[in-house]
Amino acid sequence: MIDTDTARTGAVRGRFRAVFGAGAGNALEWYDWNVYAVFTTYFAPQFFNSADRVSALLSTLAVFAVGFVARPFGGFLFGLLSDRRGRKFAMTLSIGLAALGSLVIGFAPSYARVGALASVILLLARLIQGLAHGGELPSAQTYVAEYAPAQRRGLWSSLIYVSGTLGNLLGTVLAAILAATLSDTQMGEFGWRIPFLLGGVFGLYVLFMRLRMTETATFTSDVGSTKPRMWPLLVANRAAVVKVIGLTAGFTVVYYVWSVSQTAHAISARGVDERSAFWAGVVGNGVFVLTLPLWGKLSDRVGRKPMLLTGLLATAALVFPLDAIIGHSAVLLGVSMSLAMLLIGMYASILPAVYAELFPTKVRTVAVGIPYSITVAAFGGTAPYLQELIGTKLDPAWFTGYTVLLLLISAAVVLRLPETRGARLDESGSGS
Repeated sequence: MIDTDTARTGAVRGRFRAVFGAGAGNALEWYDWNVYAVFTTYFAPQFFNSADRVSALLSTLAVFAVGFVARPFGGFLFGLLSDRRGRKFAMTLSIGLAALGSLVIGFAPSYARVGALASVILLLARLIQGLAHGGELPSAQTYVAEYAPAQRRGLWSSLIYVSGTLGNLLGTVLAAILAATLSDTQMGEFGWRIPFLLGGVFGLYVLFMRLRMTETATFTSDVGSTKPRMWPLLVANRAAVVKVIGLTAGFTVVYYVWSVSQTAHAISARGVDERSAFWAGVVGNGVFVLTLPLWGKLSDRVGRKPMLLTGLLATAALVFPLDAIIGHSAVLLGVSMSLAMLLIGMYASILPAVYAELFPTKVRTVAVGIPYSITVAAFGGTAPYLQELIGTKLDPAWFTGYTVLLLLISAAVVLRLPETRGARLDESGSGS
């Protein structure tokens, strides 16, 4: 009995370490990555010519997009490491790089001190973070999906966006607190550095947590010490790779717009009070976090395809009216963000499970990481910049129409998917 109890206690501790390590690291990656967008309006003049604030803002958002260029390389590098050395190894290395990038930004000199070199340092730091984030998300998704019980994989996969959004919320709450306690001058001089420095310090703790995690049994039994031949496996699963691209295109744009950049856009383009806008973002993302596990659990009962289709089509139908009701009101911004994130959660909660269920173990991370990172770079990374640029130069409705088109493309891809609810994550894969 004692041995049984000890084994059960050890299993519980191991599961806690796995869930907490994966979740905390994912939260930190998202915090590091998206705090850039939240504080853009404050530090843009610090890295570019402050004489033209609009130009500085657009340049800073362009660097945000350029940072996504490194993500496909991160998806390939860390995907390869994950499928050869293990999920734990790749996740530990990625968190170290992400923290490094955050610290570089936090300590970087300003444009007034070193001129264009400040812009170069910012660009390099974002490339480092892009490399890390491009490898973190596919590795973490794969780790959680393989660790989860097959009949609860939808629920478990919601951990990815729950933890990631909590990281976003931490950055947004921190922005609201700093904006309320510091003057605009203080925010521009040093306040914006605080979240980046905190991210680097927290990274050391998460690094320690991940070193104590265990490898997934699926990887150990299916791959072990073998060295899979990646390119033949990728070619054999090319149909599933294309489906990852189609599934990700619509989701990544609507997610980055409504979860990440909508508050900054409301401040700069709609004149919404910045302090109130930040809290509206907290409310919207809070709704997202609370409903994600519910959607994930529901997908374990009704299937992946009904959830994906309903969420994508409902978002496509309502994104125009949701955008229109915002006006110049922080209250309406919070309402529209809450409704949008409620719908987005229907597919965000289960996409990590769907991706994992499409591929065999030996190529699971890299087959998701490469197409996912390329798609996020092409569509998600450019979304805040395009939203700001099109809103300035053209009618904002053009960008909203672009979002709807991509959502419909993703919905069309879902129709071609097999139903993978409860699928075994072994050598077979279900998506070719």
